[in-house]
Amino acid sequence: MHLLLQASGWDQFVHAFKEHPHFIVMNICCSAVVLTIVVERFAFQLTRYRVNSKEFFAQIKKLVSAGNIDRAIKLCEASDYPILQLVKAGLTHSNKGPDEIDAALSEKLSELKPEAEKRVGALWSLANIATLIGLLGTVNGLIGVFRAIGAAELSQSEKQAMLSGGIAEAMYNTAIGLAIAVFCMITHIILHTRAKAIQHDLESTMERTFNLLTIQRSG
Repeated sequence: MHLLLQASGWDQFVHAFKEHPHFIVMNICCSAVVLTIVVERFAFQLTRYRVNSKEFFAQIKKLVSAGNIDRAIKLCEASDYPILQLVKAGLTHSNKGPDEIDAALSEKLSELKPEAEKRVGALWSLANIATLIGLLGTVNGLIGVFRAIGAAELSQSEKQAMLSGGIAEAMYNTAIGLAIAVFCMITHIILHTRAKAIQHDLESTMERTFNLLTIQRSG
């Protein structure tokens, strides 16, 4: 019985898609954009920020304390990770005053911070777009339902077919739009939280680098 219901539900979806595919296709395209952004952002955050900033900074601190600034810079040049770029920006200005060091670190930080949250905000907009597209599909399906009810020239079986098709179109569009919106909101929360943690880590690394270089210079 359960398999028959599943088959019937799938047949209704296929029928609704064949009759009025426009809004369903639009939401499928929207979901493809959402998945692309989510995969790219997760990959970016997990690969570009996989450096343990505390352990890395401990190594930098040892080198700077020993006066090996050049070696510390070479350690930062081993990769293009944002944390390493930020520390390098401070190290390359270590022979200058606190204002110059702070300016160099602040400039680099302003370049790196937006990258952590890039395109994450678009997920919220895509959630609203998917919901509205689904709503348009729902309204279009309901229009078909009312058209069937008011069509006196149609037979009872034809009316029944139009009613079931219109209701199926309305419900599937609603379900697809809401499913995409929920997925967008959940992934937005996760990615936004991770981006804020990354930005906080960058700010902490900047402060530690500034304090290390200014204390080292005064020493």
